[in-house]
Amino acid sequence: MSLRIACLCGKIAVDLQGSPVARANCHCASCRDFYGTSIWSAPAWQADSVRMAEGTGHVFKHPHKQLSRTFCGDCGEVLFGTNRLGMRVVPNSMVARATGGTLDAAHAPTMHLFYRHRIVDAQDDLPRYLDGWDGPTWEAS
Repeated sequence: MSLRIACLCGKIAVDLQGSPVARANCHCASCRDFYGTSIWSAPAWQADSVRMAEGTGHVFKHPHKQLSRTFCGDCGEVLFGTNRLGMRVVPNSMVARATGGTLDAAHAPTMHLFYRHRIVDAQDDLPRYLDGWDGPTWEAS
């Protein structure tokens, strides 16, 4: 599977090769602060599966954490982030725009991560991991 995503102004394009290795809604404070959203919803690819195709993005590295984000210097849209595991996380909005306006099943979230840190309750049936995906899950009472 191959997919090309582009920023809003179209000056930067990124090629995504293969399938994502994870698809999650992240509720951690780091993602909230770093991306400016209550939930960071993004599929993740191995770094070598995400390649700049057109243009050059700007990279901002978090001053204290192992996070960075690559963005367009003209329109400001985040193209992808790089998490502490080195995976590239691409905003669901970018993927949906590249696939005709909707998020297809191959890219849709399959879980919630760091749910104990949420500020918004999820209204779906996806598993809710209290921390990472290898830990305990949240159970509704």
